[in-house]
Amino acid sequence: MTRLPMAALYRKAMDVLYLVCVWIAGLALVLISAVIPWAVFTRYVLNSSASWPERTAVLLTIVLTFIGTAACYRAQLHMNVSFFAAMLPPRWRRWADLLVELLVGAMALFMVVYGAKLVEATWLNSIDEFPELSVGVTYLPIPLGGAALLLFVIERVLIGSPPDHFAEHTEAALAPIEQAGLPPGQEVN
Repeated sequence: MTRLPMAALYRKAMDVLYLVCVWIAGLALVLISAVIPWAVFTRYVLNSSASWPERTAVLLTIVLTFIGTAACYRAQLHMNVSFFAAMLPPRWRRWADLLVELLVGAMALFMVVYGAKLVEATWLNSIDEFPELSVGVTYLPIPLGGAALLLFVIERVLIGSPPDHFAEHTEAALAPIEQAGLPPGQEVN
């Protein structure tokens, strides 16, 4: 049995965490897309609006926002204004990049600490539409998303950015088109 270096082991763990975040955020988005039309249907077709779909959509949006943000950060799909940083000399640019990573890490740590305090403070409260559901449970995505984000920041600072899987998939998808000599946008028969 070969032993993986710690960096490779950490990278593999972050790959798994990333996929978990993507699946959770994706499932939340699919459920939001199902719940909202149901709310519209019951309100305008059945003339009897249910109270739970709106609240469910809000709760799922919390999950989508905080868990999805961590996944987008790792995939480098977040908003990024790098105009001025790109004009810096390479050495200064590395320092600016490190500063940005540390600031994101500080924000993630803030989410973990104060998100956990929010969960604890609201744990015994219940939601009117879902009396058996604790308000604290609904806020769990804040510290969990912050923890995932912090782990992704640690990955980027200590071992570098993860490989760009999107570029690999795009290249693989475009390969048959390029081999056929067709401009992108035309299909291969």
